[in-house]
Amino acid sequence: MSYDTRWVDHAAAKSLRQPSLRLWVLSLVVLLSCFRFAHVHLLWADEDYHIAAAIQILHGKIPYREFWYDKPPLSAFYYLLIDGHWGWPLRLLDAAYILAASALCYRLARFWWTEAEALIAALLFAFYTTFYLPSTVIPFAADAVMIVPHLAAVYFAARKQPFWAGVFAAIAFLANAKALFVLLVCAVWLWPDLPLLGAGFAIVTGCGALALYSAGAWPAYVEQVWRWGVVYAEGSPVVHPFRLGVLRTADWLGFHSALALGTAFALTRFTRDEKAKIGSWLAISFAAICLGTRFAPHYFLQLLPAAAIAASRGLVFAYRRYKTAAAIPIAICLLIPLIRFGPRYFSLAFDDLRGVPPNWIDVNLDLDSQDVARQLKKFDQPGDTLFVWGYRPDIYVYTRLVSPGLFWDSQPLTGVPADRHLTATDAIYGGPAAANRLLLIRTHPTWIVDGLGLLNPKLRPEAYPELKQWLSAYRLAARTRLSLIYRLNSQ
Repeated sequence: MSYDTRWVDHAAAKSLRQPSLRLWVLSLVVLLSCFRFAHVHLLWADEDYHIAAAIQILHGKIPYREFWYDKPPLSAFYYLLIDGHWGWPLRLLDAAYILAASALCYRLARFWWTEAEALIAALLFAFYTTFYLPSTVIPFAADAVMIVPHLAAVYFAARKQPFWAGVFAAIAFLANAKALFVLLVCAVWLWPDLPLLGAGFAIVTGCGALALYSAGAWPAYVEQVWRWGVVYAEGSPVVHPFRLGVLRTADWLGFHSALALGTAFALTRFTRDEKAKIGSWLAISFAAICLGTRFAPHYFLQLLPAAAIAASRGLVFAYRRYKTAAAIPIAICLLIPLIRFGPRYFSLAFDDLRGVPPNWIDVNLDLDSQDVARQLKKFDQPGDTLFVWGYRPDIYVYTRLVSPGLFWDSQPLTGVPADRHLTATDAIYGGPAAANRLLLIRTHPTWIVDGLGLLNPKLRPEAYPELKQWLSAYRLAARTRLSLIYRLNSQ
């Protein structure tokens, strides 16, 4: 992809190639990736869900067939890299992933432009995966796990290697169905080579489908990932999606204003080819965010790579043209998220050093789950099993216990998704949920933790008649501020 040489300041470009400056920038990228170690004693939704799934796999259980898992498989298998452990192994893996994604941002920007854009693209990506909403940038759930294969697919598409672009788009698809939008970006760029692109995508997805079919998990995969996913998307609780979309997008742009300004400046100076390619990448990525009309903050991770790379070009353009006049507003834009989200890292680190739990409402559920785990570890025995009513997969991670049956949270049993079950009771999956409750009562876990009933009494397990006799076989063994812990009477 060619670029307009009228805007190149060769002296500035040469200065950015200095080894010392490059080392400083790369060191800053590493430092930013390590900020997440402040969260070493915490777990976030939805990373806990995928780690708990990995623990079930480590116990020999097959996803979908032997435990309910409503996401594509890659996220669960990703956490097998750390044997399903939390704490330091988890945050080290997170940091390594950020570095890998930053390196791909660097490679793609360097392929298109100069060292200056490459370094800035990597720095912007690392910066904005550090200083934003912790629930968005700390956990590596499906939207985050997709980032590296997303960038790799686009990189190979830019290099006119359609087969490998298809391969990595398929890998992204095994983490998140929204990777179909990544495939669409590659198809727009590589339309003369669609057969090769499709071949790469089909080979990987075909192997995944064959593995599921061979394991006897294919029907359950379709039910849990696709049927539940479609019902979930159709049952959006958002009343005014357009208004919500505008507000959430404005919020994101406000905290990512350096990306917004840099991208806008770049788009006014890109060549026609650059506008077509990067403009389509930005537009298609934003379309993926709009899918389902929820506009959750973590959905914007699909837009972040394109915005960071486009903005790197615009910021270099602006600095080379206007020098200090451009540097000041860029610095102000970066200070906004730094001031808003930076202090929390230091307060968490200080709490860790003092050995006290953080006084932060965002982690109250996680701290309660840690308390539940401490209670269970006082009494648990080898071979014990666990079922958690509610959506509290972190309890499985902290205890490393697994469920004895298909179900390990209450979403498929109540039909009420976790994004609303703390306050709502309307089921979007009512018929199958009733059938699932009949399957649940055939199992006899050693422990039942009710992590929802105290928060939303209308969804407590006793509210379902078919569960009352099943629950009568259990006695209350302990409780925490937000949870009730029951033990099988025969134990």
